[in-house]
Amino acid sequence: MTEFSDLPYRPCVGIVLTDGEGRIFVGERIDTPGAWQMPQGGIDAGEEPQEAALRELGEEIGLGSEQVEVLARTADWLTYDLPDHLLGKVWNGKYKGQRQLWFLLRLTGPEEAIDIATDHPEFSRWKWTDRAGLLSDIVPFKRDIYEEIVREFSASLA
Repeated sequence: MTEFSDLPYRPCVGIVLTDGEGRIFVGERIDTPGAWQMPQGGIDAGEEPQEAALRELGEEIGLGSEQVEVLARTADWLTYDLPDHLLGKVWNGKYKGQRQLWFLLRLTGPEEAIDIATDHPEFSRWKWTDRAGLLSDIVPFKRDIYEEIVREFSASLA
């Protein structure tokens, strides 16, 4: 039997999309009503993290790289462990959690360009929120990471 503590972390990117006025994009997971998160996803083999972030942005919310400006990246990888009830159930049981690099992006195109009805939808609805709303809406096992992201990007999220 696999010891979950021996499993690796899944390499991943996350995206903090801001409108430049202090609001942050969050989407409600289509598979978990009530669970809000920012766009994120795995890094493909041979892919650079920023490339992965821009690809995920298109796949999850329909925005192209020409509609955003990359403002910052977290200084280092951030990790979280899956809660016990999800261990062995997500990502085919290959990972104990994720290690993520996060990118801060500002929407430069029109808000109407955001389209969550993608080929493989991840979100059932979306909204703009602020820092406090972001931290209160997120699932508890990701809260520490989100607090760190807000701290790192705080000057740009004002």
